[in-house]
Amino acid sequence: MNIGKWIGLFSLVISCYVLWEIKHILLLIFTAVIFATAINRLVKLLEKIKIPRILGILVIILTITIATILFSWLIVPPFLDQFQKLLSLLPNIGEKLRGYLILLLENQGYLSLMPSPPSLDDLFSQLQPLFTDIFSNFFIIFSNSLTIILQLVFIFILTIMMILNPHRYRHIFLKLFPSFYRQRGDEILTLSENALGNWLIGIVVNCLFIGTLSGLGLWFLQIRLVLVHALLAGLLNFIPNIGPVTSVIFPLMVALLDEPWKIGAIILWYIVIQNVESYWLTPLVMAKQVSLLPVVTLIVQIFFAQFFGVLGLLLALPLAVVAKTWFEEILFKDILDPWISIAKQD
Repeated sequence: MNIGKWIGLFSLVISCYVLWEIKHILLLIFTAVIFATAINRLVKLLEKIKIPRILGILVIILTITIATILFSWLIVPPFLDQFQKLLSLLPNIGEKLRGYLILLLENQGYLSLMPSPPSLDDLFSQLQPLFTDIFSNFFIIFSNSLTIILQLVFIFILTIMMILNPHRYRHIFLKLFPSFYRQRGDEILTLSENALGNWLIGIVVNCLFIGTLSGLGLWFLQIRLVLVHALLAGLLNFIPNIGPVTSVIFPLMVALLDEPWKIGAIILWYIVIQNVESYWLTPLVMAKQVSLLPVVTLIVQIFFAQFFGVLGLLLALPLAVVAKTWFEEILFKDILDPWISIAKQD
């Protein structure tokens, strides 16, 4: 290797190291790209009916702001109230589970061979040092909360800047490609934007569908705190595989206190909802969405959660959608497929 190749290799290593060090900033930028893509798609719809872009941006942002205020005013207070009640039920649920466990051990004849399950007081006494550490680290918790607020402000500012002049930032990004590949890179960017937009539409419709049906079913079964369960079911559906399983835990815990037979009814209802969503709604709404195999989705979620934390878990699916588009276009269509064509010609 000559000196030029060594310099290139060294530059590549340094670039990878820098990108790894700023990975969280890159995730925040990608979050802004997701919001900008969603808003830009709505703005384009307004442009089709002859509304100027600046006016369309103002209308969309004002609509989102009003919707957020109404949601915070009408939905958030009862949600927090019901969520607080759900937390207050946890001690009773723990005692109920402890009673069922003791009864099960007695029926199987294993109670004398095993230590008695810990009481709720024992659990609280063991958790007391944890609460002490939390209060002693109040400043750290406060600083983390402040960091989250600053990150949200950062995402908001980036989103607005990208919406106001998307072509400029697109042009800057394309400068990173060799000149002969910039036109092709622009085509792949358009495909990625469409894939991300279709995924956003599909996931929003899915979340609304899951949340609404979950709430209706739990209301029919007369499960307490329906609003909390419905909202959690809708929001957690944003995280495939993990979210739907997690969302069913809370209504099951409440049903355990009321009437245990409802546990089977809740599980059956959630299975019905997931099957309707998988075999009817998803093919109908997400026909244009980039399809991902369930195993690939789960691996991507575990990978991003391990290396990037909670934000990585939330962004795993949109990142996978964009990455799949780039891999298919560059690796398969532009590199591997031409090799096959050349081999056939020879």
